[in-house]
Amino acid sequence: MGRYNGNDHSKDENDNHSNQMNPNNDTYWSDRGHDDRPEDWDEWEERQEDS
Repeated sequence: MGRYNGNDHSKDENDNHSNQMNPNNDTYWSDRGHDDRPEDWDEWEERQEDS
């Protein structure tokens, strides 16, 4: 599977992809099995960058 190319998709599809990749967005967390974004999501993101 190749890299995501925004030129091959509609605006809605591009927006959805962006939301799924953005830890600041609730869609990111729901797609990963969470009910909603954790209160400490920004600290979680920092821990992931450190690993």
